[in-house]
Amino acid sequence: MIRGIHHVAVHVHDLNKMIRFYKDAFGFELVGEPFEWDGNEFIDRIVDVQNSAARGAMLRCGTCYLEMFEYIRPKGETTARNAYDKGYTHFCVDVTEIEQEYERLKGLGMSFGQPGPIDVGHVKTIYGRDPEGNLIEIQQTVEGKCDFPLANLNREPTRK
Repeated sequence: MIRGIHHVAVHVHDLNKMIRFYKDAFGFELVGEPFEWDGNEFIDRIVDVQNSAARGAMLRCGTCYLEMFEYIRPKGETTARNAYDKGYTHFCVDVTEIEQEYERLKGLGMSFGQPGPIDVGHVKTIYGRDPEGNLIEIQQTVEGKCDFPLANLNREPTRK
């Protein structure tokens, strides 16, 4: 029986910097202490990477867990994923007062391709990138409306 998604993992290039960013930007807190390994056969089996070395940390905000890894060996790709790439591309943070959060997050180092959140009717949403280029969606759902931001994009929002 599946109970739900426990955590999302992201590979970062500067673990300490990104822990600070996610704490300041989204209120994540460390769960336990950061950890590391180097050539540990047991962990190599778990992550299915031979002769790996990395530092990591688990963070939590509410019921959302975010696991970060900074791989020392092997070195990973240096480009962040785009919304249209195959595989996991982003996670979404639900907020209130999205316009204020947009400005606050810009001040903390997030970059956005749009000048502000987009009002879809049932949700206001915008995609942005953390300081290392990882894609994050910020959304504010409208009370009593569908909370799936892409669910009704093929129709115009109803106006009152």
